[in-house]
Amino acid sequence: MKRLAWATDIHLNFLEPPQVEAFCREIEAASPDALLITGDIAEARSVGPDLWRLARRLARPIYFVLGNHDFYGSSIARVGEAMDALLSEAPGLVWLTRESVVALTEETGLVGHDSWADGRLGNSARSPVMLSDFIRIEDLAWLSVEERFARLAALGDRAADHFRKVLPEALDRFPRVLLLTHVPPFREACWHEGRISDDDFLPHFSCKVVGEVLVETMRARPDRDLTVLCGHTHGRGYVEVLPNLRVKTGGATYGSPAIEEVLTVA
Repeated sequence: MKRLAWATDIHLNFLEPPQVEAFCREIEAASPDALLITGDIAEARSVGPDLWRLARRLARPIYFVLGNHDFYGSSIARVGEAMDALLSEAPGLVWLTRESVVALTEETGLVGHDSWADGRLGNSARSPVMLSDFIRIEDLAWLSVEERFARLAALGDRAADHFRKVLPEALDRFPRVLLLTHVPPFREACWHEGRISDDDFLPHFSCKVVGEVLVETMRARPDRDLTVLCGHTHGRGYVEVLPNLRVKTGGATYGSPAIEEVLTVA
């Protein structure tokens, strides 16, 4: 058995050192074997140092994916290069986007990918929502609406391709799989303030193509079980998509990072 503390959207860049220390003490008090983080750890300039400090302070594995905020102030490629350099020096940190399947126990495997909202649910190009992503992430900045959604769709496809490859492998090896991603992969998982996001926000809060891959894969494997952990919307919720596929969306408040749940896996 292993205990896993799960947190999401912790936004450490908003915190002073005593607040980060309080978060670390909360994790230690839960006595987990590892920490899971489903994105929005900080921003581009600080996400690497913040992860390094967490790894040294907690002295246990940290399995994580990145969120859209983790790329603020830079580009997807440069943040990826910085993460690769960090991981080469910090073996306790595991960026699941760069991994295949991680064995947590003999019965449970772990996979993950950052993912991105792919604009394929809701009002898409007709949405009036303008996120800071479209100014602060170089890959998405100063594009036309059509160009922006084309790029988001391509990023969603990249995440879907990753899960199309690694999830069947995980299911072949383990009866139970945990999947970490930042963006909810289903409309029904886009919780915000106790409700499902409306059609204006759904294009920015969900990754439809990843959800399609998960449903297709799990329908083909009724003998296996998948739990998805995600964040992004700052709204807590739960949905059972299939008898063997469920999604937990973690809640979050800026300036108050907290453990969302402690999971026990066999």
